[in-house]
Order: sequence, then C-alpha cells, then structure tokens
Amino acid sequence: MIRNLDLNLVRTFVTVADSGSMTVAARLLHMTQGAISQQVRRLEDLLGHRLFVRNARKLELTREGEQFLAKARQLLQLNDEIWSDMTSESLRGGLRVGVPYDLVSPLASAMRAFAEMHPHVKISLVCAASSDLCEAVHTGRVDVSLVEYVASEAEGEVVRIEPLVWVSGRGSDAWQKRPVPLSMVDEHCAFRPVVLGALAGKNIPWHTVFESGNIEATAATVRAGLAITTCLASTVPADLQTLAPQGSGLPALPPFAICLQLPATVQPAALEFARCVRESMSAAPSENLAW
Repeated sequence: MIRNLDLNLVRTFVTVADSGSMTVAARLLHMTQGAISQQVRRLEDLLGHRLFVRNARKLELTREGEQFLAKARQLLQLNDEIWSDMTSESLRGGLRVGVPYDLVSPLASAMRAFAEMHPHVKISLVCAASSDLCEAVHTGRVDVSLVEYVASEAEGEVVRIEPLVWVSGRGSDAWQKRPVPLSMVDEHCAFRPVVLGALAGKNIPWHTVFESGNIEATAATVRAGLAITTCLASTVPADLQTLAPQGSGLPALPPFAICLQLPATVQPAALEFARCVRESMSAAPSENLAW
C-alpha cells in the first residue's frame, strides 16, 4: 500500500527540531503552539515512533527523530527546489544573507553571480560569528547563511573543507614569544575555542592583543608584528605568511567546514543564492584572498 507523508507535518517537525522549541516554531510558522503540538503528534502516530522527548525544559530528538531529521531536510529541500524550478516568475524582494567576517570576500563571487541573474532581489548582508548566524537561521532573522564548524562537527550542507592555519606578519617573531600574543576577530569566533584548546593542550601560554570584531584591524595587528592569528588557508592575505606547526612549535589545528544553512521554510531566492554559493565555493579554494 502506498503511503504519503504530509509535507506540512514534516516542515513543522524540522522547524521544531531546528528551534528546539514549539513556541518558537509556532512563531516562525505563524501557527498556535497547540497546532504545532498536534501536528507533531500526528506525525509521530503516522510514523509509529516518538520523535521528541522533553529533557530539562528543552525538547530533544529521540534516536528515531535524529534519523528522520536528515531525510526530512532532504525531502523539504527537494520540494522547495521543484517549486523554484517550476515557477517562471522572476525573483523579487529582499534576501538576508548571513556570513562570518572572514568569508565576506570569498562570498563575493556568489553575490555577483546572483545579482546579475536576479537584479530585482535586494541582498542584505548580516555579518556575525558562526554561532550567532546559526541561531539567526533557526529564528528566521536571516534567509540563508554560511557557517563555519570544526569539520568533524559540521551541521548543514558542507560546501568546502579547509585547513585552519597559523598566520604571522612577514619577518615577525611574534610566534616565538611567550605568552603567545593572539589577535582574534571576535570572542565568539568559531576558531577561538579550538585555538585556545590547542594551545592549552601543548601547555603554551597566551594573551589577547586585540579582539574587536573588525577583521581589518585584526590583520593590521598581525602585519605590525604585534600578534599572530589563525584563519582558513584560502583567506590568508598575500602579505602575511603561514606558520607550519612543525617548524614553529605551535600546535596543529583541525580542518574547518564551510556549511550552508537554510531554515525549514525556504524562500526561492534563498535556494537560488545557495546554488550560486555551491557553484562558486565548492571548487578548490583560491589562495591568498585579500582581507
């Protein structure tokens, strides 16, 4: 017997899973909390499994819920892509794009391609740390976002994986100093806990020279020889140099994944922008992009 999933129930499930709250999901889907709860129960009855459990006032996925979530995302993405492909109306309106500070330049090619194909869509960039952008996607404050994760912990669609490298000013001996002087873009930067954890693992003391959210200022302190920093290999400025862990005594760093994240309810412009990102960023990264 052929059985069909109700995509409305699936979309509700994914929204609840992403937000971790039926209250937030209700706001995002313009429904009452009671209706959200009822739809989740209907889906659980249909599948014959509990999908959520409440733990310490927070909804968590069951093992069956985690297994279903990956396929549910694929199902919704295919549905949304079909609608986008089959509707011939030109895209209009606004598109809020989230991007970490260090990926603004690498994203330029995708933004240019999208703007040329869809001149009636107004792009608004939201620059923030990856943790903030992930939350912005789930709460509907951005329509599509790039997010950086340690590769082994990636969430969303992985567009590219790159090494995270130590970076110094040319001729600078800042990397030899103890405590190590660090210049980092933001205290919420995805690289920060990894870098500090790696230094702690080698018992290397450190101190922060600069931490402001301004990537240009971060680069300036490194160029001046006041500090070292870390960044993805493809974003190392041409006038700075990469430090190899073997020769510098600095700890090795794990690779990072650049991921695309979309909300459960995706507008056609966001799907088209995501396609442009895949085409421009999934290829081998270019070296020495300017900050």
